[in-house]
Amino acid sequence: MRGRNPFDGKPQLTLRDVAEAAGVSEMTVSRVLRNRGDVSERTRVRVFEAARTLGYVPNKIAGALASNRVNLVGVVIPSLSNMVFPDVLSGIGDVLDETPLQPVIGTSQYNPETEEKVIYEMLSWRPSGLIVAGLEHTTAARAMMRSAGIPVVEVMDIDGDPVAAAVGISHVKAGREIAREIVTRGYRRIGYLGSGSGGDHRAQKRLQGFRKGLEDAGIELVERCFYEGTSGFGTGRAMTTEVLTRIPDLDFLYYNTDMNAAGGLLYCLEKGMIIPDDIGLAGFNSFEVLDGLPMRIATMDSRRKEIGARAAELIAANALTDEVIELEPEFLPGDTVRPAT
Repeated sequence: MRGRNPFDGKPQLTLRDVAEAAGVSEMTVSRVLRNRGDVSERTRVRVFEAARTLGYVPNKIAGALASNRVNLVGVVIPSLSNMVFPDVLSGIGDVLDETPLQPVIGTSQYNPETEEKVIYEMLSWRPSGLIVAGLEHTTAARAMMRSAGIPVVEVMDIDGDPVAAAVGISHVKAGREIAREIVTRGYRRIGYLGSGSGGDHRAQKRLQGFRKGLEDAGIELVERCFYEGTSGFGTGRAMTTEVLTRIPDLDFLYYNTDMNAAGGLLYCLEKGMIIPDDIGLAGFNSFEVLDGLPMRIATMDSRRKEIGARAAELIAANALTDEVIELEPEFLPGDTVRPAT
């Protein structure tokens, strides 16, 4: 015999239950919980204590019917498994923690149609703001964001046509800057190892800038290797094995992310290569979790947490703006590139 669900038939708590427990009117409870009206501090404490003891949760949907808004901020990112985005979410959270606003996270899995559905669902709840990663969206998603009537901020990228406000770095410029740093250090036989996904627009823009930076120095990119799926040590190792087996005289490998660069670094060390003299390596994003590797990988700080914080500040200020905030990434040479000459 199945056990009875202890919640079967149990009525939902109401304002009246809280009012009776606190010894005040329902109107007073409503004012306290909505932070409206003139209520003494003693009464306010008594109401909150009664609500907490009973486990009462106010119906924000009912309140939203009057204001046409709930204290939620939709945040749409491609993936929770990609290490880039927890730092962005941390920056958002740090700012919103000081406000009544609460972030609600949705993921698109780098699929434009999935992103469109997530944005639709988010906006259907009438949030107080929306933060979306990237600038590339379906026509319908752009139209929804443009007509939402709330602060909308696109984050991580500024190379394109923002719907409204945008906070991020120029990935094209970042790619060119990395190319310049590599060339300045005397490397000439250079390979690129990155994502083959057309949905990873930011990585593709960095590659575009990287190739242009090499061309400006009169250098041709010798080799490219692309992977499908997720980045990681194994992915980086596999690509490095493939590239150096095919073209063993490369003197530099540039990876689209530090996670792949870490796999490449371990492979090169196992093969007895002298880094950074025989071969140099660089990644992108500056992940602190990799600080324990035998060598610090040259990388670029993409300012992820600050991007999240600046976006959340625009939302918290209820800023209906088309301002574009560009942050400058910083090249960190680490141990895997030669000194600049």
